[in-house]
Amino acid sequence: MEETTTALEQAVREILLPLLGPSADPAAIGPDTDLWQAGLDSLGSVSLMAGLEDTFDIEFPDALLTRETFSTVGRIVAAVDSLVRS
Repeated sequence: MEETTTALEQAVREILLPLLGPSADPAAIGPDTDLWQAGLDSLGSVSLMAGLEDTFDIEFPDALLTRETFSTVGRIVAAVDSLVRS
C-alpha cells in the first residue's frame, strides 16, 4: 500500500507542479501544504482535474468538485485513490 501511495502521489505531483507556476518550490510542497496559498488558482484546479481524469481514467463526481478536494496533495491523492478503487 505504501508503494502505491508513493507512486500515486508522485503522479499527482507531476501533474500539479507545473500548474503552480515558476515561483513555486517543489521541495516546499508537502502532502499537507495549502495549494491555494502555493499558487493554485481556479483555472489551474480545472487543468489539474482534467489532467488527473486523463491520467487515471477516472471522472470526478460533482461531490468532489470542491476547493477542499484540491486543497492539498494528500487530499487529492485520497480522492484519486478512492475513484481508482471504485
